[in-house]
Amino acid sequence: MNGTAAESISPAKILKDLDALWLGLSQQEDPSHTNAVLRACSMTLIAVVEGDVQEVGETLALLVRQHPARLIVVPVSESREPRIEAGVTAQCWMPFGKRQQICCEQIVLSTSTSSLVEIPPVIRGLIVPDLPVACWVRGQRVLHTPELAGVIALADKLVVDSGGVSDLVRQIRFIQEHEAGIRRVGDLAWTRLTRWRQAIAQLFDDAGGGERARRLQRVQIEYQGSHLPLSGYYLAAWLRNSVGRPLPVTFTKAAGECDRARVLSVTLDEVSIKVGLDRDVEMHTALRDAHTLFPRLTEYDLLREELSVLGPDPIYEAVIGAVPELAGAQAL
Repeated sequence: MNGTAAESISPAKILKDLDALWLGLSQQEDPSHTNAVLRACSMTLIAVVEGDVQEVGETLALLVRQHPARLIVVPVSESREPRIEAGVTAQCWMPFGKRQQICCEQIVLSTSTSSLVEIPPVIRGLIVPDLPVACWVRGQRVLHTPELAGVIALADKLVVDSGGVSDLVRQIRFIQEHEAGIRRVGDLAWTRLTRWRQAIAQLFDDAGGGERARRLQRVQIEYQGSHLPLSGYYLAAWLRNSVGRPLPVTFTKAAGECDRARVLSVTLDEVSIKVGLDRDVEMHTALRDAHTLFPRLTEYDLLREELSVLGPDPIYEAVIGAVPELAGAQAL
């Protein structure tokens, strides 16, 4: 199904194609129903992708197994020529040990940057009623394209990825603007810190944790890459909020380069460390080397975790609210 305007790619036409798709799948079922097809959907998931959708095809195929959804994929090319193309398929899988296929709908709306503004009315007519709507935007160029605003406005939750972003002022402002209303924002750069935060929290999660937090004097965050990543500010703001006072934070650049700027290590310095207490010394060293213990997470891992929280995330909201002051203090 092709067209040059939203009128020729109407939701009614796409929904009709979906009905035909399900009819075809049902006709393939075994008469004994031992190979029946189960239609699954718990949300509408919009994935706006720069360039070729094949780069994220496997990620989305795995993701709907954990978060069944009507998947609306919007690949956006850099072309200024008006273009909208639509197609429907199904993402199907058979759970291990079962004989019943589970399928989710996938709608692909390929468009150019100039035609992106025509996409929101089409998507609006395809959203599953009474279910949450999440929008994942993959790519910084398309994220800050003004024409994308109409797509974002349809979502209850917007998921972005600040990993690798060097213009932090612009990124922080964008997140705060979209977090200010009823929409929730999730950042995969924050999600990557889950294991860091768990490891740090364990240092204070015992009988002496309160005293240890009071003794905490300063924080040193070491990063690697061409610039200080937003995740470094996230971690610093979270630590400050966790202890309830403005800790001095020092950011140090480590030697070596990497493809994406990242937090490398975190050192917590206490007012006085009693060397005779092996537990204190051991935990301090483990935290320093913690980055070697965490496996590198894929986009699928991060999105699976982030889409598990579609409602308010008060911890992240407090962190993103505290980041500008911290970043300003570092002369961002």
